[in-house]
Amino acid sequence: MSKNNKKVIKAIKDLKVRFIRLWFTDVLGFLKCVTVTPPEIKRALEDGMGFDGSSIEGFARVQESDMVALPDPSTFQILPWSPKNERVARMFCDILDPKSGRPFPGDPRYILKRAVTRAKQKGYVYHVGPELEFFYFRNDKGTEILDAAGYFDLTPMDMPSNLRKQTIVALESMGIQVEYSHHEVAPSQHEIDLRHTDAMTMADNVMTYRYVVKEIAQRNGAYATFMPKPIQTENGSGMHTHQSLISVKKGNNAFFDRKNKFYLSKIARCFIAGQLKHAREMTSVTNQWINSYKRLIPGFEAPIYVSWAQMNRSALIRVPVYKPGKEMATRVEIRSPDPASNPYLVFAVLLAAGLEGIEKNYSLPLPVPHNLYEMSPEERAKLGVESLPEDLLEAIRITEKSKFLRQALGTEIFDFFIRNRKEEWDRYRSQVTEYELKRYLPIL
Repeated sequence: MSKNNKKVIKAIKDLKVRFIRLWFTDVLGFLKCVTVTPPEIKRALEDGMGFDGSSIEGFARVQESDMVALPDPSTFQILPWSPKNERVARMFCDILDPKSGRPFPGDPRYILKRAVTRAKQKGYVYHVGPELEFFYFRNDKGTEILDAAGYFDLTPMDMPSNLRKQTIVALESMGIQVEYSHHEVAPSQHEIDLRHTDAMTMADNVMTYRYVVKEIAQRNGAYATFMPKPIQTENGSGMHTHQSLISVKKGNNAFFDRKNKFYLSKIARCFIAGQLKHAREMTSVTNQWINSYKRLIPGFEAPIYVSWAQMNRSALIRVPVYKPGKEMATRVEIRSPDPASNPYLVFAVLLAAGLEGIEKNYSLPLPVPHNLYEMSPEERAKLGVESLPEDLLEAIRITEKSKFLRQALGTEIFDFFIRNRKEEWDRYRSQVTEYELKRYLPIL
């Protein structure tokens, strides 16, 4: 038995853990769980737990249904709200093929592992720092807000402020570092930012974050949602993702270059160019829901134009201004992803696009310092600025032609993702909406 497995078994005994939840995600990014008791944990750590993969979105067909969830002992943590006499712990799992024992290619966590391994082979550790926005509502039946505050507003200790405080305490007790939190632009919209770390750890942290935010809200009689655009007249919720490459050998930030005008190294410039090149193809992954495209429209601070800049927040990719002595903070912020996406797949495709830019030495176009929302289509076309897809159907049609995405996601996930999202669109387009009834019923 490995040293890490022994540490987990000892911790379960010492902390009097009653239940251990084994977590993994399906292709769409929904958290799945199987619970085991302490007598079963040794077997689970060594052999994994079998389950029916045909019942999980994107995992397997009925005739190939058996799968194994193998816990990753490095992810062992106590759920902070569990009582001391009946503690509950969690571990993330890797999904394996029971016959070969190899990683299952339809496991999103494996897709990200494969991407970060490739980056390490090239000498880099991919670091990310996502900013996840979300709304608090009275319940899941509507959008009754809990506060009317705005961006960075300081409010008395109302319910949302208390919910944020409880959430931060819970996250930090699980070893997840929080950088800061604040009220966002829209009423009842909030943000808790996680301290940057390597992409694999962060993807696990994002899944935990979303679960903790919702759990704390529910325990206080409220509802939290990561739906990208729940209120038509307000800003939607994004997951702006800060990225950097750390050199494995030197430990320095490979994105920094003191001699460059923007303090960006050749590696960073090629990385950005790769993401710009594949931005339209990646959008179905970074924004996978029909509702995601209600956020990606002009007038609500969401990026819709494929460009980069330093201070211009209307650009898709922003490079925060360099501060002397803060070389390690040099980073690239991509602003299109939303918090309802699958973080394993998002980080995997972002990294793959950036690495391709480095490998193929892509040239970075000139930055666009102007407000893109105020430019005419002709002016944007003259600058070579394209738009992100306008809806999920357009995004999927672009994605299904992409050799890059097929390679980055693997054939299993790629084919399922295309098929599933098309089915989602078909369900959506067959709906008769409230808008249609109000607009057309009285006149047609």
